Amino acid sequence: MMIPMIKFRLAIIPVCMSLLLWCQQAAATSVLPVSLQRMATTAVVIFHGRVTSNEVKLDPVSGRVATFTTFEVIELIKGNAGSTYTIKQIGGQLPGSKVRQVIHGVPEFSLGDEHVVFLPKASSLGFASPIGLSQGKFDIRELNGETIVSNGRPLAALPRNTQAAGSQNTPAAIQLSQPPASIAIPDQPARARLADFMQTVRGMIKE
Repeated sequence: MMIPMIKFRLAIIPVCMSLLLWCQQAAATSVLPVSLQRMATTAVVIFHGRVTSNEVKLDPVSGRVATFTTFEVIELIKGNAGSTYTIKQIGGQLPGSKVRQVIHGVPEFSLGDEHVVFLPKASSLGFASPIGLSQGKFDIRELNGETIVSNGRPLAALPRNTQAAGSQNTPAAIQLSQPPASIAIPDQPARARLADFMQTVRGMIKE
């Protein structure tokens, strides 16, 4: 009776390990909403770029399947970047193989598309997905003759002046001397004009 029990225990170990790994990945990709202000101030690199290549291969550093996305940098907003910039994200499908690793929440980029990307400091293995995953990836599109930027989430109102007359200990919510301003297009809370968006982000970085 002991031998079947030992075999059962040995057989269930890989299942438990797989469930544990799945839970860890799910937790890693479950993120809370991140404000534009926080993304602007915590990002190491921010740029407006166009996707020029996507290469999926086994990463020699981590041994995992990874996607290397290269951008043509159209405008650098923060940090250091040359005329091109490459990010490494976990997951992807190896060319000519059925091997595919998908991590829920990790954003994908398509050739030719333009984005404003907010990036954190790369991990010790060199991985760097946008801040807040899809939240740090703002798509750029032409709409009714205007260049529009959006990550699909409402753009929160931005305070015009948080230093009103009164004590410095007064809560910020009370210090507002003017109503909040918003860079969102009227009646389109998740969209902003690219020029307004870039100006706002630059202002946030300087604060």
